Amino acid sequence: MDVLERIKQQVEENPVIIYMKGTPKMPQCGFSSRAAAALQACGRPFAYVNVLADPEIFQNLPRFANWPTFPQIYINGELIGGCDITLELHEKGELKKMVEEATANVEG
Repeated sequence: MDVLERIKQQVEENPVIIYMKGTPKMPQCGFSSRAAAALQACGRPFAYVNVLADPEIFQNLPRFANWPTFPQIYINGELIGGCDITLELHEKGELKKMVEEATANVEG
C-alpha cells in the first residue's frame, strides 16, 4: 500500500489521531508532548502514530495535508492543525467538544 493511502486510511479509520514524535506516554518533543496532553485531557480515546518509528510517514505526512510540521492532529478525517492550534482549541474548551463528538460512538 502506498504511504499516502496508508495515511489516508489511518485518518479515516480513527475519529481522533495525532501524528507525533514519540508516544503520548513517552513524547520525544515538546510540541508533541503538549498536543498529546491536550488530547488526553479530553478524556476520550485517540489513536497516535509515532512518526519517528515510521520514516516513510515522517517523510510523506507533510505533503498529505500540506502541513510541514509535527505534530498533526486529525479529527473526523480533517486536519485540525499542530500544537499551537490544538492548545488554543483546548484553552477555549472547543477541543474537548470536538473530540467528544468525534468519539461519541467509540467505547472509551
